[in-house]
Amino acid sequence: MTIGKLIFKILDNIERVICSTLLATFVVILFIQIISRQLFNHSLSWSEELSTYMFVWFVYFGASYATKLAAHNRVTFQFKLFPPKVAVISEALADLIWVCFNGYFVWLSYDFVFNKMNLFWKSQTLGFPMKYVYMILPIAFALMTLRILQVNYYKLVRGIDIRDPESLEVEKLIESSGQPKSS
Repeated sequence: MTIGKLIFKILDNIERVICSTLLATFVVILFIQIISRQLFNHSLSWSEELSTYMFVWFVYFGASYATKLAAHNRVTFQFKLFPPKVAVISEALADLIWVCFNGYFVWLSYDFVFNKMNLFWKSQTLGFPMKYVYMILPIAFALMTLRILQVNYYKLVRGIDIRDPESLEVEKLIESSGQPKSS
């Protein structure tokens, strides 16, 4: 196993664990909040704020994971009007624009979180620094950029088109393909 495969495998596992943990935790917290309100007529002031922040982190990590699966909603019908090679190049250019946008957003969000954000901005109920909530922005957009590059590497270099992420064939192709697909 190459270093690149190992790094992406570790990253896959980290993303999967973080998404699963965040989802399970904020659902449990909301369930406890509902039970507390309905049965005990007592509201937990911290639960809604914490579950909201966890949901935001879950959405951004989920966006990165969806990028890895090539499962983002995108308009692609126009590519079917082109010859196959032109369609591939057009999709690659669209992804390059996406990479540039993400790179710019990583830079902007990093600058905001680490240079422009007031250190005294705290969450209303929990009182922890909002910097930690906003940290997801540079992290998620950097991860999405890596995932876009990964998907394009599989598509353009190795000849594996990840269109149906639920397909077991895609996983087998990725694992077994050591050579670029010959045309």
